[in-house]
Amino acid sequence: MIETGGGGGLWLLTGRTSGYALHLTDRAELLHLHWGPRLTLADAEELAAEPQRPPWPFESPLDGREEYVVEGGPRFVRPALSVRTPDVRGTQWRFEGVRVDADADELRLRFTDPVHRLGITLHYRMRDDSDVVERWTTLRHEGAPGDPHVEVLRADAAVWTLPARDGWRLGQLHGRWAAESRLVRSPLTPGDKVLGSRRGHTGHQHLPWVALDAEGAATEESGEVYGCALGWSGSWRIAVQHLPDGGVQIGGGAGYDDSGLLSLAPGESYTSPVFAGLWSAGGFGGASREWHAWQLARVVPDAGRTRPVLFNSWEATGFDIGEPQQRALARRAAALGVELFVVDDGWFGARTHDAAGLGDWTPNPDRFPGGLGPLADEVHALGMEFGIWVEPEMVNPDSALYRAHPEWVQHHPGRARTEFRNQLVLNLARPDVREHLWEQLDGLLSGAPVDYVKWDFNRCFTDAGWPGEAYPARLWTAHVHGLYGLLDRLRAAHPRVAFESCSGGGGRIDLGILSRTDQVWTSDNTDPLDRLAIQHGFSQLHPARVMAAWVTDSPNTQLNGRRSSLRFRFVSAMAGVLGIGGDLTRWSEAELAEARDWVALYKEIREVVQLGAQYRLRAPSGGLSAVQYVRGGESVVLAHLQAQHHGERPPPVRLRGLDPAAAYRCEETGAVHGGAVLLHRGLETGLRGDLDAAVFRFRRV
Repeated sequence: MIETGGGGGLWLLTGRTSGYALHLTDRAELLHLHWGPRLTLADAEELAAEPQRPPWPFESPLDGREEYVVEGGPRFVRPALSVRTPDVRGTQWRFEGVRVDADADELRLRFTDPVHRLGITLHYRMRDDSDVVERWTTLRHEGAPGDPHVEVLRADAAVWTLPARDGWRLGQLHGRWAAESRLVRSPLTPGDKVLGSRRGHTGHQHLPWVALDAEGAATEESGEVYGCALGWSGSWRIAVQHLPDGGVQIGGGAGYDDSGLLSLAPGESYTSPVFAGLWSAGGFGGASREWHAWQLARVVPDAGRTRPVLFNSWEATGFDIGEPQQRALARRAAALGVELFVVDDGWFGARTHDAAGLGDWTPNPDRFPGGLGPLADEVHALGMEFGIWVEPEMVNPDSALYRAHPEWVQHHPGRARTEFRNQLVLNLARPDVREHLWEQLDGLLSGAPVDYVKWDFNRCFTDAGWPGEAYPARLWTAHVHGLYGLLDRLRAAHPRVAFESCSGGGGRIDLGILSRTDQVWTSDNTDPLDRLAIQHGFSQLHPARVMAAWVTDSPNTQLNGRRSSLRFRFVSAMAGVLGIGGDLTRWSEAELAEARDWVALYKEIREVVQLGAQYRLRAPSGGLSAVQYVRGGESVVLAHLQAQHHGERPPPVRLRGLDPAAAYRCEETGAVHGGAVLLHRGLETGLRGDLDAAVFRFRRV
């Protein structure tokens, strides 16, 4: 709901439990008023009527108060907008008008810079059933033909302003390959804390999300939490500014630094990605559940449909694949109850190793003489869907595509072309590259009954040049828009095909790619113990419905050689979208039988796990950890014990989200427990030893 007050210069957006207010002063300054619990319009008008603070020497009274900070004038904080023409840098804007689109729950505030002839529109959206505020910015060159281009150095989606508090604690997700999404919280000190990626993709090192709580007082289930998340799959920056007066502002958008996004010609426009914000009074867990519900309702395609149990051939076969071997694996996978069989890298071109064939998206005739169709038909006959792995944005120098079009890769004239993993990056900003990829992928999906595509991206930008382009810096954003456009076009043409985003694991996970894919590959690290911490961090923002997790072999072959039971591996992977990636030809009959039981159990709890409200009961910090899912009258608890110390019994796990006045039957034991008992005394898990795990199902009776 959007209300207007203050004589037309004040706006109040109201969501499920929270509100957001801003106003335009009589000096045409757009100032922030409120972000937090619900307010009435009269409350917001009271805030707007409060006298402004007196000026402090060497500081601007605007700093820390403006809704969107432009470069220029009496401002010293980090600008959200930085533009220039040949003679003038910065912005001096004036308010032009407002539009409220009630059907779309959208507020649009329009400004202009008459010198640059630049139109600037700030967009706000807040729906009645959510506490997420979506914000983005549109720029348009409104000059006449022949006017100078406007170079956009920086154009953040939004600036978020936090209320005055004695101090703040900052939460973030950091990591590296095979160690993504690790949660850390620390006091926010004066100055700028800058997170981001200058790699051309979201990156393994940081997820574009921050969460702040005042004085570090929030817990998992109580206290105020402010969170911000950016929907962009390229280079990005989020800057958390702790200002000299104690105020805090958070800006974020595409591009890591201010070296240039694009050059706008008259008539051209730029729309930033969405930078979403959320206030929650329910602690970190309450904030997470609100983020999850919003993504399932507004971001993820077809999110109400649960994702199937998959088998992926990579760890079983590597590059040494062929049709007979894949058929044998498919028969074993089907016998376990697997619903989606995925052929990973090595099915195409001359791809017998990682230095050749990438870019040639036709089946290898020696390995698949009849193409992919016969294998896909057998997989379907076994009752499973059929999927393939692709990496369309990359090319090997040893490929037919590169030999035909070496100019299609990102490169600088006269410079060496850097190879990572024997790969170069195709320039998706080029229309001819996008059209070629469309023809290849559309033909692939039309020529065989493919149900699922694992879309990988296995190296960062290093030589982001575009010879012949008038403004080559626009490659950084245009590549991402090219990716989005290609995915959108493929999804429209092949609506039954599901897509997974992968980037060497968790290198491209963000709200932008999630609006176009059905799930994401969380990490290449499939060790079940390491995965507990990765999944704990991932759940701070994203729901279990999009989090792919595999059961692989023991000892772990990918990283550490750790041995773990099939029980521990399955219970770890059942926290998201269950997959199996081990070499089933080496599993014993006893292991295969046990795996069948785990797959059957997962199918029983899948709707609760993937679509239910998630509660992190105990963090994976070395002893007992547990996560719970609640949907309607059903609840599932996944409990893990890393190590038992001194022979002491692990403590009970206190459940959440239940009705204290109701009774719940545990399907594993048949015992009936009072909701109040489970909430306050807790559940005895019975776990013991090292790397033990269990699943508990509860049904309201």
